[in-house]
Formats: sequence, structure tokens, C-alpha cells
Amino acid sequence: MAAPNVVVAQSGGPTCVINNSLRGIVETCRRDPKTFGSIYAGHFGIEGVLKEELIDLSATPDDEIALLRTSPAAGGIGTCRYKLQKGQDEDFGRVVEVLKAHDVGFFFYIGGNDSQHTAHTVSVLAHDRGLDLVATGVPKTIDNDLGDSEFALLDHSPGYGSVARYFAQYVRQANEENAGSCPADPVLVIQAMGRKIGFIPAAARLADPRRDMPLQIYLTESGVSLEQLGENVLRQLKSDGRCTVIVSEGFDVGEFGVARDSFGHIQYGASQTTVAQTVVNYLNTLKFPVPGKARGQVPGTDQRNAIAYASTVDLDEAYRVGCQAVEIARRDGDGWMATILRDRSRSTYSVRFDKAPLERLANSERFFPKQWIAPSRIDVTDDFLAYARPLIGDDWVSVPLVDGLARFARITKTFAPRRLGAYMPQRYRKG
Repeated sequence: MAAPNVVVAQSGGPTCVINNSLRGIVETCRRDPKTFGSIYAGHFGIEGVLKEELIDLSATPDDEIALLRTSPAAGGIGTCRYKLQKGQDEDFGRVVEVLKAHDVGFFFYIGGNDSQHTAHTVSVLAHDRGLDLVATGVPKTIDNDLGDSEFALLDHSPGYGSVARYFAQYVRQANEENAGSCPADPVLVIQAMGRKIGFIPAAARLADPRRDMPLQIYLTESGVSLEQLGENVLRQLKSDGRCTVIVSEGFDVGEFGVARDSFGHIQYGASQTTVAQTVVNYLNTLKFPVPGKARGQVPGTDQRNAIAYASTVDLDEAYRVGCQAVEIARRDGDGWMATILRDRSRSTYSVRFDKAPLERLANSERFFPKQWIAPSRIDVTDDFLAYARPLIGDDWVSVPLVDGLARFARITKTFAPRRLGAYMPQRYRKG
């Protein structure tokens, strides 16, 4: 009897290391053909499953799979932001139908909170409809918001260490610019990703653990107003002559710069200004005690795909958690997510790979710990630095180059033959 087939997919925002978890899953499954049959990838996550667009990874040679280690983002098999929600009964039935049609017995889903909810939903659905399926979650999120507030289910998510390293390096370089150009531009405002959770802007402190820079950090959770930010900046200018301001993209700028219609409703089309630009605009209405004006920078999605800045620790852990997911599926069966837990009994950084019930991780949300916000509310504590510092590693990643350009993995887009009719996911239908 042939071994059951495998489907691996991913969803949500990509990271520098997400492909390394994919590599861990594929390589571990390939080493055990008696347990795992053909390995398929959902093209663009669960949407690929719904549309029966399954990439047959057997067409991609081992050396290309190996190159996934330093291939960033999700260009290999694609990702999505499609969530299976209550009321999408046709979608639920279609997932089971596709998995049955392709003799799938193992389903691996890489992603954050919503992705673990999808993995859990597929697990329950398969069981209810008589499909013998092992569904396993694999953690991924740059926001580091997957898990519990005690860090007992998951210490950190693959992806966070690399974006923290990127941001720390970015702030160090920006500080050099600010130090050299402060007579004209004494205030530099930098916006970080993280609408609700402050782990990414907090990583700015890793750039200056001794607190030598005139650096202020504004997390969404800090509760500081725009007016208070302005007062803090003016004090910094009086003492240091310059200031670098880190703001979360979710920082509350209040009513400043908001356009309203005649009914008093916010005109969003006229108010689509970044938080950083809003802060810059506000600061430039104030009377600085030094010459010059504020200016802003908004790093884009390169925060999560700049492979040259990836953490080698993060790369290794992303791979190992992918391998762990396969071991869990083989040994423990359905309904688990692979996890990373820190060994706090050791003085040096060490982790072990474990598992947690998918049901507990589905739609979980961890916020930045209040005890890690400094009393000033514009900085983070040394306890946060102790937590985050090991995650960014100590070495630069080595990325293969061809003709001076990074050589990324080339996944062969050979699709499994369709066995079912065409299907449009419910949320994309009109009417």
C-alpha cells in the first residue's frame, strides 16, 4: 500500500526564513518515503488547496530545495491571507474533497495566529468527515505575537529574530546619518512594523544596548500621546542637539492631520499618511531649540525579506522547527504545532523543540509584556534585551551569488493533475 501523500502550505506575511521551514519539512519527508508519499505544495497557501493548484515538489531537485535556506519571502510556493471562517461551508467541504482526491494523509501549515486556526479547522473538519488526516502547524511571524504571555507555549516565532536584526542594524546606520547631518536634520523619525504589538520597534534598542544614542522608542502599547512625544523630543534636542524617534506603525497620533467631511466623518482617502510622516509634520509645527527640521523614513517590506540581514540563529531554528513538525506528525499524530522553547536553566542561550496543541494556538495573540516597557514609556528594559539579543545571532549569513546577484531557489511549477472541477473560493464570489 502506498504511503499517504503530503500537502505543505503557508500563509500570512512572508519572512526571511519561512522557506527554511519549508525546506525542513520537505527534506525530512523525503528521507522517509515509507511514511510520506508524494509531497505537494499549496500554490498560494490554502487558496491553492481550494483551487486544486498543488505543486508537485518531486519535480524540484534536491539542490534547489537546499537553496531555500537563503531564499527569502514566499516566492517559492506562494502565500495568502485567505482564512477559513465560520459560514464558509462550501470552502470547508472543498478542502476535504481535494485532500481526499489526492490521497493526502499529512497537512503542514506554516504561519501565524490565523494560519494555526486554519490548520486546526482543517484537522477538525477532516476528522468530522471521515478523512484520516494528520494536520500539523509550523510557527511563523515577524510580529512575535503567536503564543501565550508567559512564553510557555512558544518562546519566539521564526521570522522575528531576522526582522529584529534588520531593524537593529537599520537604526545603527540611521544614527550615523543623523549624527552627521543633524545641523540640518536634527530629528529623524523611523516607522517600524507592528500595528498592535511592539516587538519590532522594541528591537531598535538592540542597536544601542548601552543607551549612548539620543534614541526614543514609541510602542503602540506605551500609551504616550503625540503631544508628549513632542515634549520628549524638545527635551532631547536641548540636551543632545539631535534625536532619533522610533514609532510603531500603530502609534496613536490622535486627531493631528485627520481630514473630516461636513458630517464630521473621517475622510480616509484624504488622511492616508503614514504615522511617521504625521509625527514629522507635527514636530515641524513646534519651535525647535536648535536649527533644522524633522524628517522621516519608513522601511517597507524589506524588513521581512532582506536576506542579507537575516539572523543565522533564526535560519537554523526555522529549519529545525520544520523538521520537528514532521517528527511530531509521524510520532504524535494529529492536532499539534511544532514549538521552540528556551532552556532557562542555562546561562547561555539554548532551545529545545517541542509541541503544543493546535487548539491552544489557534487565534492566540501575545502582546509585548508591560514589564518590558521602561518607566519612561519611551524605552524598553534590559530584560527585553536579554530575551531578544540571542535571537539576532553573531554572524552574517552567507548567500550564494551568481554574477554578483543572490541565487535563490527555483521551484519547478509542475502541478499535480486535476481530479476535480474548477472552484472559486467563497470569499471571492460576487453577490
